[in-house]
Amino acid sequence: MFQTPIIMLYCIEQLKNFVMTLHEAQQNVDQWIQTIGVRYFSELTNMAILTEEVGEVARLMSRRYGDQSFKESDKEKNLDEELADVLWVLICIANQTGVDLTEALRKNFEKKNIRDAERHRKNEKLR
Repeated sequence: MFQTPIIMLYCIEQLKNFVMTLHEAQQNVDQWIQTIGVRYFSELTNMAILTEEVGEVARLMSRRYGDQSFKESDKEKNLDEELADVLWVLICIANQTGVDLTEALRKNFEKKNIRDAERHRKNEKLR
C-alpha cells in the first residue's frame, strides 16, 4: 500500500542525474509504452498530439520571448517541460514508424554539412 509513493520518490531521485542517448530514449519510451501506457496511439493520433504539443511550445515562446502577455493559466508553464513533451511524442512516432533517430540525425548533420557548408557564412543577413 505504501510502496508506490516510496518507489515514486526513488524514481524521482534517480531521474535527477538522468542522461541518455537518442537510442536509449527510444528504448525507454518504448518500454514505458509497453508496460505503463498499454500501447501506442495510432500514428495519426500521435501526429495530432505532436501538433498540440508544438502549439504549446509556440504559445509559451510567444509570451516569454514575443509580444503577447501571459494569461494566468500560462504563467506556470515551463519551456523545458513543453519541449520534453514534444520530444516524447516525436520519439513515439519514430518508434512506431521504424525510424532510428540516432541514424536520422547523423544523416541530417551530414546533409547540412554538405549543403550548407558556406551558405550561412555568405548570408549578409546573419552578420
